[in-house]
Amino acid sequence: MAVEALARLAEERVDHRFKGLPPDAAGLTVGELAAERRNLFTGGFATPVLALSAERLEHNLRLMETYAARHGLAFAPHGKTSMAPQLFQRQIEHGAWGITLAVPHQVWVAREFGIERVFLANELVDAAALRRVAADLAADPSFRFVCYVDSVRGVELMDAALEGATRPVDVVVELAAGEGARTGVRTEAECAAVADAVAAARGLRLVGVAGYEGEVPQATPERVHAWLRRLVALAADFDKAGRFDGTDEIVVSAGGSAWFDAVADVFAEIPGLSRPVLKLLRSGAYVSHDDGHYRKLTPFNRVPEEGALEPAFRLWAQVVSRPTPEQAFVNAGKRDAAYDLDLPFAQVVRRDGAERAAVGIEVTALSDQHAWLRTGPEADLEVGDWVGLGLSHPCTSFDKWPLIPVAQADGTVVDYIRTFF
Repeated sequence: MAVEALARLAEERVDHRFKGLPPDAAGLTVGELAAERRNLFTGGFATPVLALSAERLEHNLRLMETYAARHGLAFAPHGKTSMAPQLFQRQIEHGAWGITLAVPHQVWVAREFGIERVFLANELVDAAALRRVAADLAADPSFRFVCYVDSVRGVELMDAALEGATRPVDVVVELAAGEGARTGVRTEAECAAVADAVAAARGLRLVGVAGYEGEVPQATPERVHAWLRRLVALAADFDKAGRFDGTDEIVVSAGGSAWFDAVADVFAEIPGLSRPVLKLLRSGAYVSHDDGHYRKLTPFNRVPEEGALEPAFRLWAQVVSRPTPEQAFVNAGKRDAAYDLDLPFAQVVRRDGAERAAVGIEVTALSDQHAWLRTGPEADLEVGDWVGLGLSHPCTSFDKWPLIPVAQADGTVVDYIRTFF
């Protein structure tokens, strides 16, 4: 099923839905266009165009596969970063246990493309969505689905929606990262009350505990480690109380893209429990990494001996106005570039096939379809030049591009990544 669904992506026709692609490719299938191996810079691509580096993408996939295996972690990377089934499949091929998602629509996308293990990092109380999950579980014995619970009320709503289900929905109690954090149960006593509610529910099965350490208030290594130890202690307490008697393995899950080293440290300390423990890491931004937010926050900065992720995105835009020596404008803006955490970074300039560093060029603002550039005396920039921009925050980069060229270092486009937001 997965192979057939992915193959159908190559049969889509290139048309007005997909920006940045060569105008003369209209009518070709995506597969036919990929087979032409056009060059990103000379093959007719229209700016702005976002590209993924083929080499850096592969490097990042391999690095996190190796990291998870080295630390004895199962890996369910967060799919909401890319919402790209082709990347989901590559993550699975690189050892991922499954895919983490956040909302029902994302689950349906993953299921359409054959993903058999889904961790939903959210409490699911929508009755229609729960019935769809129950139907999928009933129809496919290989489908594994786990989601959060964080309230007695939520458990009651879930159980009511699942009346008559043939397989229970597996759930983990979400421990909040602290007062003022996002979702999750605030105290261990309340966690026990939620677990009791699950035990009384016919449509649910308690299989573990989970949370998101990225929400720890005023996070420091010490605070994050302390919260993760609370999570591990909660799992041990639940196990001692016999709360996991209905499952063959205990799920303990955490891990965003900023603190997975802390998760590896603390999960290595998990004591022997009554059942095997699935130590599930969920970091997702690694797949493309970035040139801003995660470049600064990545745990590999703290453990450089473990390797380094590489930013795989570059947004190419063209200079369309040079009104003064101190100012220029390129034709990519908020509709094309992530800007929720940092503005894009001018990295390189291309002219007549030659590429050089974007010296003296800074992005100072974005309009809907323009980036404002401040240019210093050393900036050599003309109308028509291509400017390569680095981006910050993968999660709001992927979602602006329904079809993304994957280019080798020499510019040869070898694939196209389809996204579903």
